[in-house]
Amino acid sequence: MSQIYHVLCPGRPPPEPRKATLRTLYDPNQQGWASAPVLDSGALVLYFPSPQSVTGEDVLEFHLHGGPTIVKAVLAAIPAAVRRSPDSSNHVVRYAEPGEFTRRAFHNNRLELTQLEALGDSLSAETEQQRRLAVKGIKNSLAKRYESWRQQLLSARGELEALIDFSEDQHFEESPANLVSSVAEQVEQLSSRVQASILNASRGELLRGGISIALLGAPNAGKSSLLNMVVGREAAIVSKEAGTTRDVIEVGVDIGGYYCRFGDLAGLRGGSPKECGSTSTTDNIGEVEEEGIRRAKERALAADVVVVVLSLEHSEEGPLNLHLNSEVRATIAKCDSDRQQIIYVVNKWDLVRIHSPSRQRVLRENILQSLAADPDLQTVHRPVLFVSCEDAREGRSTARDQESIQWFLQKLIIIFEKMTSVVAIDGETKFQGIRAWDESLGASERQRLLLQQCLDHLNNFVLQVKRSQGQSDSNLDDTDVDVVLAAESLRAAAECLAKITGKGVTGDVEEVLGVVFEK
Repeated sequence: MSQIYHVLCPGRPPPEPRKATLRTLYDPNQQGWASAPVLDSGALVLYFPSPQSVTGEDVLEFHLHGGPTIVKAVLAAIPAAVRRSPDSSNHVVRYAEPGEFTRRAFHNNRLELTQLEALGDSLSAETEQQRRLAVKGIKNSLAKRYESWRQQLLSARGELEALIDFSEDQHFEESPANLVSSVAEQVEQLSSRVQASILNASRGELLRGGISIALLGAPNAGKSSLLNMVVGREAAIVSKEAGTTRDVIEVGVDIGGYYCRFGDLAGLRGGSPKECGSTSTTDNIGEVEEEGIRRAKERALAADVVVVVLSLEHSEEGPLNLHLNSEVRATIAKCDSDRQQIIYVVNKWDLVRIHSPSRQRVLRENILQSLAADPDLQTVHRPVLFVSCEDAREGRSTARDQESIQWFLQKLIIIFEKMTSVVAIDGETKFQGIRAWDESLGASERQRLLLQQCLDHLNNFVLQVKRSQGQSDSNLDDTDVDVVLAAESLRAAAECLAKITGKGVTGDVEEVLGVVFEK
């Protein structure tokens, strides 16, 4: 490395470590630097000696002017500089493989495996929330936490193995039953922390992979119009003809820094000819539309957020009624209230604007009461919003209007914040929980799966202990628990944590590195 510098910068002293130095770079193919062509007259050179460098090895950096011909000329000059070295046969100059600098940093203990995964996430981040999530993972706190848990398990396992090896030869201050119960108590406390990390990792995955949003409703309710207003372009065909959308239209959009995957679904229709003011019938539903309806229901049940689009329609009697049929109602009833967030959007509010403000308030209240009276909708715990895609398209609404698209998006952001907030363990204050567990949002899907395996082993250990305690006589000092099998559960749990941090089996680590560097 020093040979490269002295050939490219002849006659100039080496730069001080970690200090940017201005140098002129010369072409090494010419004899005599005074007559050699200049490659770059104002390059910045930095030298980072090992181990205090990004890779843990000696690093020499050339910061060049950005012209492609300058970069190309310097890259060609570096091998030429090596060839002029007396021991050039011992040195090979080549381009780094994808991720090679990061791989070297890992092997030289400059980065933990969890930090590598977060680095990959930071490079692929497309939204502000994804960037913030990656920054959480780049900190070394996650790896330290996992290693601390692993050490706790090793300590607990050591106590059990001491009981196995020396119980007959030595006297313990605690009886075997009390010792096992004490270890089980420690394991239960650790289990609650692992469980909190799993929940937070799942919430972080919503930020990393995107929040899935399904637009559910009857034909012509305004789902495609709402999607177009949200994304700001004609992403879906809008027509008065029922059944225009036959398949799921997926569109990704950044809303308030959250990456969202909107799915515009086929309109659901079927059942009785008229329900709640609906004008849809079961006629003219072909095989293609029927398949679209099936996919729409499937997509809605798998979504993280379900936006139920209801439309106001003029009935034959004249008054405005909600367009809601049995297919939509039945799909809402099948949604998982514990996992999914459901929001109702009443579209075509422009039909109400022709009335006086007092009449608008009466109509709004009547709609809310009619929705609240339907047990399948559960609007008491779910927000109900009013929008007008027509007003938005014509520019007649502003962000301050409660019936505007901007108001709808603000409500979505509030829901996203709730879905991705930090989960703490019982007994911690909200402030303590946020500070202690915020980084766990940055755990990758690989880490979450290994944490789940770790939790399964921990739960298996606790189950063995409790089962033996329930079967044994409380007056006996001995315990019926299979200590060898219980210790194996702790070993397996510790091995899962070792795989997360890269301290596990070498083959596992290399496999993970391959996946990370493919990105």
